[in-house]
Amino acid sequence: MLLMPAIDLRQGRCVRLYQGDFGAETRYEFGPHELLLRYRALGASWLHVVDLDGARDGVLANRAIVTALASQPAVNVQVGGGVRSAQTVDDLLRHGVERVVVGSTAVERAVEVAGWIARFGAERICLAFDVRLDAAGTPQVRTRGWTQDSALTLWQALEPFRAHGLIHVLCTDIERDGALVGPNLALYEEAQKRCPELQWQASGGIRDAADLNALARLGVAAAVSGKALLEERMTQEELRPFLPNASSPASTSATARS
Repeated sequence: MLLMPAIDLRQGRCVRLYQGDFGAETRYEFGPHELLLRYRALGASWLHVVDLDGARDGVLANRAIVTALASQPAVNVQVGGGVRSAQTVDDLLRHGVERVVVGSTAVERAVEVAGWIARFGAERICLAFDVRLDAAGTPQVRTRGWTQDSALTLWQALEPFRAHGLIHVLCTDIERDGALVGPNLALYEEAQKRCPELQWQASGGIRDAADLNALARLGVAAAVSGKALLEERMTQEELRPFLPNASSPASTSATARS
C-alpha cells in the first residue's frame, strides 16, 4: 500500500479542517513547498494536494501554488478541489499534475465525467467521494466541499463509471477527517468487496502506523494522511514500508558513517 501525504490549501496556507468544517481550521507554519520537500525526503513518491477554496467555491483558487508543486522533480502530484470542467483537467495535466481528482462534478455530471476518463485516460483521473454514514451505516455522498447532501449512496455514485474504465477512487469518511480516531476499516472492507477492480484510496482518521498496517491488510491501494504526518505521529522507520522512495536502514547507516 502506498502512503500519500496530503497538503490542504486554503488562501495559500497549509491547513487541516476538522470533519470538513471550514470554521474548524488548524493552520500550520509549514509552507506548501516546504512540506513537499519534507515528504519527498521521507521517500514519498506521490502527494495529494487539495484546494479547499476550490472545493467549496468551484474555482481553482490556489492554481499557482498547485502548478509550482507539480513542477518539482521526483514526486508525483495528485490534485483536487474546484475541478469542474475538462478545460481545468487539461490545464492541470499540461502543467505537471500527474492525476486530477474530480469530486462534486462526478456526482452532479456523471456522464460528462465518464467522458473525461476516456479522453484523458483512467490513470490520470481519480474520482473522490466524501461520505457521512447514515443511521443505518450506509455511506451517503456529500458535495461542494462537504457542504451539500447529494442524496446518493457511495455505491450509487460509483455505478455510472464502472463500465467506463474507472481505476482510482478516493473515499473520505468526513466524520473521521482530521479527528485522529482511526480510519473506517469497515467502510473500506465493504468497498473492496463490492468493487474489487478499483484502486481504493482511504482518507480520514489515520493516526498511526497501526492504522496504515490495518488498511494495507484490507488491500487498500493507497492511504492519504494529513494531520498525523504534520504532527509527526509516525516515525520514519514506521513509514518506510509505505513510501517507495524511502532510504533503506542500511543505506541510511552507511550515509551516516560516511
